Amino acid sequence: MAPLAYFITFTTYGAWLHGRAPGSVDREHNAPGTPFLPPDAEVEHGMHAAMRQEPYLLDDVRRQVVLRTLREVAAHRKWRLWAAQVRSNHVHVVITAECKPEKVMADLKAWCSRRLRETCKESADRDRWTQHGSTRYLNDEASFGAAVKYVIEGQGEPMAVFKPYEPEA
Repeated sequence: MAPLAYFITFTTYGAWLHGRAPGSVDREHNAPGTPFLPPDAEVEHGMHAAMRQEPYLLDDVRRQVVLRTLREVAAHRKWRLWAAQVRSNHVHVVITAECKPEKVMADLKAWCSRRLRETCKESADRDRWTQHGSTRYLNDEASFGAAVKYVIEGQGEPMAVFKPYEPEA
């Protein structure tokens, strides 16, 4: 049975390093309610030393570009975008698609990078996103509803948000 949707999260380059307080998420620590990886200054220092560029953060202009692009890609690919929030250092999306979530995430990152280059006159070789991200399958109404609520309401002060059934601008 196909999932109802995917809950996809990806972070901006260098802005969310393993080892940094209050903790981070990896493959073993990415389910709701499970503890984060604990802070570890040595791990954080090693990750920072390996960076090729400065961290990439999304200001208000860039968040709006990314949010518009998420909607554009979903419409173009005929995917159903249920909710999205673009933060300064990460993006959350709840989306239904007829392909694997890794393809969805790769397409979203690629299109967002292209639109950021075009709109903000950024270099093509600028790293904007971490290498992968989190791709969770939402297989039932409870997990779907919880993910949508978390994306819209569970992020603190709203930044660039797409809510379900929001009228087109």
